[in-house]
Amino acid sequence: MLLEWWSGTECIIHTDPRAYPKYGKENAIVVLNHKFEIDFLCGWSLAERFGVLGGSKVLAKKELAYVPIIGWMWYFTEMVFCTRKWEQDRKTVSESLLHLRDYPEKYFFLIHCEGTRFTEKKHQISMQVAQAKGLPSLKHHLLPRTKGFAITVRSLRNVVSAVYDCTLNFRNNENPTLLGVLNGKKYHADLYVRRIPLGEVPEDEDRCAAWLHKLYQEKDALQEEYSRTGTFPGTPMVPPRRPWTLVNWLFWASLLLYPFFRFLVNMVRSGSSLTLASFVLVFFVASMGVRWMIGVTEIDKGSAYGNMDSKQKHSD
Repeated sequence: MLLEWWSGTECIIHTDPRAYPKYGKENAIVVLNHKFEIDFLCGWSLAERFGVLGGSKVLAKKELAYVPIIGWMWYFTEMVFCTRKWEQDRKTVSESLLHLRDYPEKYFFLIHCEGTRFTEKKHQISMQVAQAKGLPSLKHHLLPRTKGFAITVRSLRNVVSAVYDCTLNFRNNENPTLLGVLNGKKYHADLYVRRIPLGEVPEDEDRCAAWLHKLYQEKDALQEEYSRTGTFPGTPMVPPRRPWTLVNWLFWASLLLYPFFRFLVNMVRSGSSLTLASFVLVFFVASMGVRWMIGVTEIDKGSAYGNMDSKQKHSD
């Protein structure tokens, strides 16, 4: 609601018109680049406009499960969480993915294969690893982690129909932030979507890893072309906004905010200094909590995952 109705952010999809009618009619693994603070919101918007947001899932870092409200919601809607330590994730992620094999609704399964948001420091370290492994350098992406993608494909094969290769960028060098969205700032996004039948993704883990590295080389070439031309290939399309997110928000806002403001007015009228001071304190703590949740999405306050000083090995 905030992205589409409050800030009015536009997202133009560039895709093959022959594949477009299948979006939202099939289960799909969505591979999205991870460079912007609101890229996950754009992924949600894509799912919502094709009518599958309610059933869609994401492979997310376990720390997000503890974020008040949002993290709790993700936990109870069966999102797949990982510690980003393969020895621990191998079993838990596999078990969570197997539960999706008989999921009753259509869904998009979103995965950021880079594992963490792009920063110049992380990019430099990632390319050192690429050089050591004899892999081509990437200019606009980090080296993808392949094991999570491979286990996702293996666990959901014959249930998921396709991989949606999604590459996101913003016009005029915009640097979108969640705080900007909350302030009502309008951004202009371009999203390239390429449908790849899952049968084209190799089953063997090593070949699957090589396939994913090749995919990211192609994504990098797309970003380079976008930086030169300001657009992606494919036919531009704008799926219509559906009113349900707005209706849902208005319903809960009316249900919850009216008694809250009534309580606030009565409290102010009471004239009790202690009551007013208590309210100010609660409001301050709530504001700090919201600001902390926003901070989870900020690039400059992102995790140390992928940094040399995190002392974690960069392995597939």
